[in-house]
Amino acid sequence: MAVIPTVQQSPLFAIQPLQSKRFQSNAVISARARTVRVMAAKLPAGVMVPREQPKLSEPFLGFTKTAEIWNSRACMIGLIGVFIVELVLSKGILQTIGVEVGKGLDLPL
Repeated sequence: MAVIPTVQQSPLFAIQPLQSKRFQSNAVISARARTVRVMAAKLPAGVMVPREQPKLSEPFLGFTKTAEIWNSRACMIGLIGVFIVELVLSKGILQTIGVEVGKGLDLPL
């Protein structure tokens, strides 16, 4: 006796089209432009399902959270590098690149 396997779509798999502006402009969405969301059958104890999906706004002129995090990390590394150069050379960064630095305002205190 031969067994014929049948494939049924499980309610655990939800196929939804991408919701980006790039695909909304096209009148026809191809089968390739679909995502598959897999949800667990049972949530672990103490985990609650969010009431609504987060609403992500469009980035303003490229300012996204990830870009800002990487830029701030690069800034911190650069600032620490300047401190290390000043410590090793015993001169300020302006004196190192050749800018003449005076003695400030020369106020008699």
